[in-house]
Amino acid sequence: MAGAVLVPVVELIRTDLGLSSGAAGLILTAHGLSLAVSGPVIGKAMDRWGVRGPLAAGLLLYGVAGAAGMVVTSYPVLIASRLVFGVGAAVIFTGTTLSLLNLFDGAARDRAMGYRGTAISLGGIFFPLVGGALGAISWHAPFAVYLLGLPLGLAVLRLLPDSAPHPAPGGGKPRRLFSVPAGVLVLCGLQFVASGLLYGVLVFLPLRLAEIGVTNPFTVALFTATMSLVMSVVGLGYAPLRARLGNPRLVIGSFATWTVALAILAVTELPVLFLVAPSIFGIGMGLAVPALTLMVGEQVPPHQRGQATAVLATATFTGQFVSPLVLGPVQGATSIPTTFAVCAALAGVVLVGLLVMYRSSLRGGP
Repeated sequence: MAGAVLVPVVELIRTDLGLSSGAAGLILTAHGLSLAVSGPVIGKAMDRWGVRGPLAAGLLLYGVAGAAGMVVTSYPVLIASRLVFGVGAAVIFTGTTLSLLNLFDGAARDRAMGYRGTAISLGGIFFPLVGGALGAISWHAPFAVYLLGLPLGLAVLRLLPDSAPHPAPGGGKPRRLFSVPAGVLVLCGLQFVASGLLYGVLVFLPLRLAEIGVTNPFTVALFTATMSLVMSVVGLGYAPLRARLGNPRLVIGSFATWTVALAILAVTELPVLFLVAPSIFGIGMGLAVPALTLMVGEQVPPHQRGQATAVLATATFTGQFVSPLVLGPVQGATSIPTTFAVCAALAGVVLVGLLVMYRSSLRGGP
């Protein structure tokens, strides 16, 4: 719910504070910048000191900094609170992922990651509705939802097992601050592209719908909500799909579905296909989120999982932050269909690269 709960009131904030559209958009995205920067340091800390204490502290910071918007009326102070909030969000993203990797093994871990993806997707449906309902009171009211971080932080201290950090080999020998295998960096690159493509759809689909005459806010919301709903359903089926096909095939399938979905968005004029394409895109996201997370977690020994999952978080939110900055000029110089075509081409190029990378394993079992 990091930014989703505020989406319905961004226009109200812009009007009340006299902001430009770009400045108002930073209220939704500023936390992604501090999250991306702080993520690796937080992951290293969790590898050294464990998860429970840092995760509880992160939830408390998330609640306090997020709820600051209930009383803040200054735009610079609001942005500063969102940057601090991003640090808390980085702790939560890394801590929850690392906890699931450490607490579960085998098929149970696969199911847990599938459920995690489903929860993320459902949050994308539920929290904008909550934000919209509270926004009818005041644009300050949706910020109160972040206070959920306070009781959750206390619950983590009481309920989460206090697992000891995994010792690194080499005893007291000095180690580099950050050290993850090249394979993890490749997977994080895939996550970066996936996040960029996702936000390309989220940003430009409403604009494309307006071009064909679909402007009712509720109707537009149905198109993106359908994508989130499909992601949720696919996430529930991730574990058996992983057992049957293996994660590399699932990631390849994700980029294949994104190539098809983005190509449809690039060429169609039919409203029904604008509903079909996000659904196809959602299939790929429902597969990629748990698959890439597990592939990263399984690439490293236990004492490096915090660093690895934190780098994955950095890739995720950097992709979200950069996507509008890169695709906006493309759209301004050409058109929205051309922008979708560029995204489809990018997904297709990555797909070909993955087929080459995994060509030997594709001939065998999962």
